[in-house]
Amino acid sequence: MTSRPGARERLLDAADELFAAGGFASTPVDAVLARAGVAPATLYAHFGSKTGLQAAALSARLRRWDDAWAAAVAAADDDRTRLLAVFDALAAFRSTGTPSRWCAFLDAAAGAADDDAVAATALAQDTALLRGRLGELAAPVAGDRAEELAEHLLVVVSGALAMALRTDPDRAFAQGRATAAALLAGWR
Repeated sequence: MTSRPGARERLLDAADELFAAGGFASTPVDAVLARAGVAPATLYAHFGSKTGLQAAALSARLRRWDDAWAAAVAAADDDRTRLLAVFDALAAFRSTGTPSRWCAFLDAAAGAADDDAVAATALAQDTALLRGRLGELAAPVAGDRAEELAEHLLVVVSGALAMALRTDPDRAFAQGRATAAALLAGWR
């Protein structure tokens, strides 16, 4: 017999799924509670508020994303492929766990008020992860211009994520990978 996840995990899973599908602002707390099968007091006991739940859900998503990207990098066999693995990770991450319309971190920031610290922090953490790992992976390819290459690739990754709203996400990620490969082919 498989045991049912605890209330905290059910809330995180429900929030991740519903916030990714419909956005934080347009997802009522009642929908999260119903999906998780918990009472309002349980949410407030674990997270303090809907915003606290959002922060925890985004933090958990960032850890899963980091793990998926690290696995894609580990599976690559050369420096250029490791650098392009971010696109493989995007496709793999989308096919496992909770898919989102595009990027949960960009979505949270796009739907947030200017003073929304949770969305700003989540986006800053995701951006730091992207920028940092792309910079590390670019070093063997670009040497002292690794930071510059990483910034170009960050734009390509962000563009591929935005294109996931316009077309099939797998197609968007494949096109992002092809664009990044073309950038690398011409990199001096």
